[in-house]
Amino acid sequence: MFIESFKVDSPNVKYTEGEIHSVYNYATTDLVLENRDGIHQWIVKPKSVKYEFKTDTHLPRFGVMLVGWGGNNGSTLTAGVIANREGISWATKDKIQQANYFGSLTQASTIRVGSFNGEEIYAPFKSLVPMVNPDEIVFGGWDISNMNLADAMARAKVLDIDLQKQLRPYMEQMVPLPGIYDADFIAANQESRANNVIGGTKKEQLERIIKDIREFKGKNQLDKVVVLWTANTERYSSIIAGLNDTMENLLTSLEKNEAEISPSTLYAIACVLENVPFINGSPQNTFVPGLIELAIQRNSLIGGDDFKSGQTKMKSVLVDFLVGAGIKPTSIVSYNHLGNNDGMNLSAPQTFRSKEISKSNVVDDMVASNAILYEPGEHPDHVVVIKYVPYVGDSKRAMDEYTSEIFMGGKSTIVLHNTCEDSLLAAPIILDLVLLAELSTRIQLKAEDEGKFHSFHPVATILSYLTKAPLVPPGTPVVNALSKQRAMLENILRACVGLAPENNMILEYK
Repeated sequence: MFIESFKVDSPNVKYTEGEIHSVYNYATTDLVLENRDGIHQWIVKPKSVKYEFKTDTHLPRFGVMLVGWGGNNGSTLTAGVIANREGISWATKDKIQQANYFGSLTQASTIRVGSFNGEEIYAPFKSLVPMVNPDEIVFGGWDISNMNLADAMARAKVLDIDLQKQLRPYMEQMVPLPGIYDADFIAANQESRANNVIGGTKKEQLERIIKDIREFKGKNQLDKVVVLWTANTERYSSIIAGLNDTMENLLTSLEKNEAEISPSTLYAIACVLENVPFINGSPQNTFVPGLIELAIQRNSLIGGDDFKSGQTKMKSVLVDFLVGAGIKPTSIVSYNHLGNNDGMNLSAPQTFRSKEISKSNVVDDMVASNAILYEPGEHPDHVVVIKYVPYVGDSKRAMDEYTSEIFMGGKSTIVLHNTCEDSLLAAPIILDLVLLAELSTRIQLKAEDEGKFHSFHPVATILSYLTKAPLVPPGTPVVNALSKQRAMLENILRACVGLAPENNMILEYK
């Protein structure tokens, strides 16, 4: 059974006019290695820590600024939100299609809230706590191309022509602000698009971005803004002692106009200085150590890296299943070809390397979880190939071969072919990222031994379900298994309304 909304009736939760206040008992364990009767053994000690959560239920007037607004992802997301807001339908070769938010965790998935008369009851994910309505988002952003959003949508060739025609009046007046362009960080084949760029030193470029954010917020009378990078993949930045390894060195390097500060890092610095959440949707190392230190020092939300949309999402499910079933993946070979501008930019070796790194690390935590299958330091052979094939456009092909060892020396091979409509998969992920980033700024918590409430850590692990290479605070384990990531996110929001985590035990029927 499906219900649209619900309210929790519990002594652990209190609803007021502007806030949800909950008490949550976090059950976890401590492990210690003890010497008992001359024998060393691991002792597991269950414990419970009481937390309190406060969630501000006032929904702000909310804006999103996209870096790379005129790209395939930016134009597709903007078009999709407008189509949903205006209730647009259009003719395809199969049917009359209605606008929807399929592919969005927050807008199109459900959570189990209990049972009624022996039937499982589900509600929208977004009903757990108040979230901004995506139809009300105000969009803006930057692009190194001055093409308006209607023409950018046509150039992308993602959406049906009938839909494009209906959307054009809404989008042809949307023109991106000039963006930061540095040919050293992206492929040379992007130069022809760069007719809308910010000049000057890196400090002057930073100041221009800050000015743009302030003006966008003021002009549209916004309470909050989130900035998200959906522009070209950059090459990796070199981490250099004295340049970007500490907050102080990074800011000093900015004053010196050091060449090794990438455009994405400049946007991120601007956002941190303005206390505006910044999300990196590409695989490069935007968040150099000095920037992470700056974000932590200023308690400004950062999140990333790289949208998890097609092949990598499948990999984070399948490898988790195989290892969890006691099957040993020994070889993972992933091949992609695509023909959009992302594929064109990734045809350069230095930018491909950024993507290769983010795609390759996705199985690490799952392999490390099973020392029965893998010796220390052992890892599956893992190869990632990406090729640019202009003809296929945004319709990316992903082919994977998983070879595993099974019972008594046997071999098992699984081969997948996945046709990914690249931007139609990425756009709802962008939507989830900005909505969850905004939501997380309205949640505060404290443990029983803490005197006052505080926000989540500024390095936003809460967004990890949506990213290939989750950014985590220093010293924090990285979790890539998709089921664990979703459970973490759902259970944190359940805690905000005093609900126990979903454990699927269903003891009442056992």
